[in-house]
Amino acid sequence: MLAGYNSMAPKSQLYGRTFTGNGPRTREIALTFDDGPNDPYTFQLLEILAKRSARVTFFMIGKYVDLRPDIAQAVTAAGHAVGNHTYTHPNLIFQSGWQLRDEISRCDRALNDAIGSQRTKLFRPPFGGRRPATLRTLRKLGLTPVMWNVTGWDWDAKSSHSIEHKVTAQVRGGDVVLLHDGGHLRFGTDRAFTIKAVEHLLDRYLGEGYAFKTVPQMMAGD
Repeated sequence: MLAGYNSMAPKSQLYGRTFTGNGPRTREIALTFDDGPNDPYTFQLLEILAKRSARVTFFMIGKYVDLRPDIAQAVTAAGHAVGNHTYTHPNLIFQSGWQLRDEISRCDRALNDAIGSQRTKLFRPPFGGRRPATLRTLRKLGLTPVMWNVTGWDWDAKSSHSIEHKVTAQVRGGDVVLLHDGGHLRFGTDRAFTIKAVEHLLDRYLGEGYAFKTVPQMMAGD
């Protein structure tokens, strides 16, 4: 997985235009969480965010939305944004056009069943995997591809401190930060380190005058 994320060059626009933030130097951060919904960690994250009135964006896997639509409903009820992260989390570099459309439509159906019109038209490719043809298809389907410019490398982190350190070393303002509330290999993946790191990151950057926004808010300049 490490090599998969590292090799995709998430900030590169050579594959085609994607959203990676408004930076640098704007005092706003968009925290994004992939691979949920996930019990109990998504709920723990919602509690932490609510205490600090912070809004974030969740890119959800459709099969987990089908498994626990109540978590997706809790996310949107709390005012957070939700995007499409495919139904089964394949690397789209190796998927045909038909397979890509199927993954997107199945996830969209799951999101529609769970939260209806509250879902966004945002899409994040699993592992950051994309080709020019992938992005052309997304745009034909009316989806906006969202990547990131900061990552906590939390999918295999050994401590919350390591996640915090990696994020703070990269944040310059106007950033889209990649983190995970779930894991694509199984429902129930342990994200305790991420939860603790997020709590510390929120307190640090709120104390420094940063605003935590959803991706749609950041894109709109709200």
